[in-house]
Amino acid sequence: MMDVDLTVALIKATVQIDQPISEAKRMVGTGFLVSVPKADGTSEVVLVTAAHVFEKMPAADVRIGWRVQGVKGNWSYVPSTMTIRTVNGPAWYQHPAQDIAIIPVNVPEGLRDSAIPADWLADDATFVNERVAAGDEMMTLGYPHGLSANVAGFPILRAGRLASWPVAPSATYPTFLIDLTAVPGNSGGPVFMTSQGDKGHAFVAGVLIKQVEDDNQRLELGVVTDAVFVRETINLMLKAQGTGLNPSASLKPAAPAPMRTPGGATTDTQDMTRRVTDTVGQAAKPSQGEGGEQVTPN
Repeated sequence: MMDVDLTVALIKATVQIDQPISEAKRMVGTGFLVSVPKADGTSEVVLVTAAHVFEKMPAADVRIGWRVQGVKGNWSYVPSTMTIRTVNGPAWYQHPAQDIAIIPVNVPEGLRDSAIPADWLADDATFVNERVAAGDEMMTLGYPHGLSANVAGFPILRAGRLASWPVAPSATYPTFLIDLTAVPGNSGGPVFMTSQGDKGHAFVAGVLIKQVEDDNQRLELGVVTDAVFVRETINLMLKAQGTGLNPSASLKPAAPAPMRTPGGATTDTQDMTRRVTDTVGQAAKPSQGEGGEQVTPN
């Protein structure tokens, strides 16, 4: 399916999305870049994230955390702004039923190659063909509490086991669970597999959108929307562009139904876009506290 290391490729493709709301606080989410082929033979780079990441950021512009490599091989964190809404409404394209959004993005010179090809996204046959099963390991990338893996602003890699079965077809099971600690800042990050099935293929399985809570207690489970819906949103964008239509403010995903555990209490899901301290470009370090609106010491 590919001749490169998907993990490294996705690390390069994953960026922090944030919007300052005060001198010390900002809203944080995660997104990743995908190169979309067009009918005229050209390609367009889009940013994929959870739709609620954009919805919860009230201002017109967000910051995208680019990384630029110097001549000596060192990397620098160089964010730039991008407009996500205009007077006409959202500038992003949103899936009508799932928490997925994409937006065309102008990638800085020399960074277009960091976008992954769209055919790396799982389709309706991938989980079946690759024999994906409960207990298989999946990984995700993101910026928990707005922190990065290093001062260059690269995302933090986490891993967990697939906690759902069955996971196909996507029309019946549009989301699935992975057993990992999902925290604010991880919303919109890619979830992927690197060695599974008889063919040993690697692919992007979906987008991390929520954490599972029961009676206000986190259950250390993340909710993932199937990558099929990223593909569908890309097709929606291409169709709209072909007809000259703008993104529609009416394309709002339906509220997720509570996940009911047989014989137990109703389990709710909470999104992971929260206010955090302004830790832009800051590497992870020990914290004074945990969970919620974390304050990271300088």
